[in-house]
Amino acid sequence: MASGEGRRRSHDLVPLAALISREMKNEKLEKPTVSYGCASQSKKGEDFFLIKTDCQRVPGNPSSAYSVFAVFDGHNGNAAAIYSREHLLNHIISAMPRGLGREDWLQALPRALVAGFVKTDKEFQSRGETSGTTATFVIVDGWTVTVACVGDSRCVLDAQGGAVSNLTVDHRLEDNVEERERVTASGGEVGRLSIFGGAEIGPLRCWPGGLCLSRSIGDMDVGEFIVPVPHVKQVKLSNVGGRLIIASDGIWDSLPSEMAAKSCRGVPAELAARQVVKEALRTRGLKDDTTCIVVDIIPPDNSIQLAPPPKKQNKLTALLFRSKSKGSASKLSKKLSAVGIVEELFEEGSAMLAERLGTDESMGQSTSSLFVCAVCQVNLAPSEGISVHAGSIFSTSTKPWQGPFLCGDCRNKKDAMEGKRPSGVKVA
Repeated sequence: MASGEGRRRSHDLVPLAALISREMKNEKLEKPTVSYGCASQSKKGEDFFLIKTDCQRVPGNPSSAYSVFAVFDGHNGNAAAIYSREHLLNHIISAMPRGLGREDWLQALPRALVAGFVKTDKEFQSRGETSGTTATFVIVDGWTVTVACVGDSRCVLDAQGGAVSNLTVDHRLEDNVEERERVTASGGEVGRLSIFGGAEIGPLRCWPGGLCLSRSIGDMDVGEFIVPVPHVKQVKLSNVGGRLIIASDGIWDSLPSEMAAKSCRGVPAELAARQVVKEALRTRGLKDDTTCIVVDIIPPDNSIQLAPPPKKQNKLTALLFRSKSKGSASKLSKKLSAVGIVEELFEEGSAMLAERLGTDESMGQSTSSLFVCAVCQVNLAPSEGISVHAGSIFSTSTKPWQGPFLCGDCRNKKDAMEGKRPSGVKVA
């Protein structure tokens, strides 16, 4: 149970002038320009997207601006995709501690993304609708790109030198062995569709429900072991920028990541998105809803000449991502930026909330007088909160009384996702 030593939310008011001053100090380097384009072709009317380029960490301070791009590929109707488009961003922002400078804000973002995804799923399921959706959610803040995903909509980075890499993980049961093992360990069954005579056809699916994905938002009729906890990856681009291709599986079922990137090189983002959709339709035809967003992160000095791709592509691929060094992070960052290498800041894909929400110590000292649920942000009395680590074999904490804390509903959902109890939500 929560105690006086437990989780407190950092919502103390900070003077606006102090926040703006802090932001200006953090913005020593010029920000890149963000250009984007979007194209789509509809087959079922279940693909939706979100583009918002006027977000601000500090309201009224243009130097704190960041952009959001997202693709939602619905199934069994479009209700979950529409709901996620309308509410997911707000739920992520509400989970962010207040009064943070840019670096602390970026460090807190992965945890807020997890809370926002789970809250969106919980609220949508409470409506009693059986629709579900993938979600690939991208935040671009200067040179830093943070991507969260559930399902099989993908975000691809086309970096300097022509190296193409996925910033997302596909949560398809057919291709992801770890997810198959997690679903079966949580109480689900994985198998193909059986037809008359016992023959099995089609991709691997989760039963009951027959969903091909292991993670999504919604899908309350399938089972809570289909979780909304996203894979999150955060990278810092070099000062030559790069291109992001964010698209639904209508693109990726037709084009490999490398082919999609190559098909649109040398053209502006708006034309590039159209070109990727055109190439996907030429390859496979309109079999599914097809949506593509292309985002170019462009250096402020357009005179920077891109180095030609190296003769041995495999060496560049091996060097594309390097983990951030704790010892000399700033020096390493400058060196990586100088040679055009992308710096990996964070990556985590565990489906367990105890691992993803961490501990309050990892988020710094808290001083607010109110306890709140780490997922749905409702206020809790000191005797109401249940530690996310209590009774969990997946917890990294040796103190089960340690925050963050969950309300009773969110704790029940956590237990259901881990297969400890059936979901209490019933389909209308």
